[in-house]
Amino acid sequence: MAPADDDDLDGLGDDEETRAEGADTTVAIEITGLSLYTHHGVTAAEREIGQRLVMDLTLDVGEPDATVTDLVEDTVDYAEVCSLVALVAQQRSYATLERLCAAVADRLMGDFPLDGVRVKATKPEPPMALPVDEVAVELWREAR
Repeated sequence: MAPADDDDLDGLGDDEETRAEGADTTVAIEITGLSLYTHHGVTAAEREIGQRLVMDLTLDVGEPDATVTDLVEDTVDYAEVCSLVALVAQQRSYATLERLCAAVADRLMGDFPLDGVRVKATKPEPPMALPVDEVAVELWREAR
């Protein structure tokens, strides 16, 4: 690959030059397919034996400074988000996915500077008499 031409770098510079004048920027971080072994469900068997749950998240982080600084410290670290979601999802058992999603959203909104969050919890193999591919619950929460 050829080295970058100086003309290619003309558009990069001071913070003020990097952000377009008057432009609004909103950043969303998406995490899909976070697979966890959990003990959530209505039946005692689901809570005792457990099952795989897949979490999808969308984090509205507004306009983080990382769009200019390129520093992870200036945005939401998605590795930390995944660790926190795993902790919340595995530290206790909930009967409904709705309550689990609310607990995850509450914790994320409390621990990270978010404008909003979407949490989706999917059971890929739900214990049901009729065949379905999966069941899921999705919750949206915005900062007040």
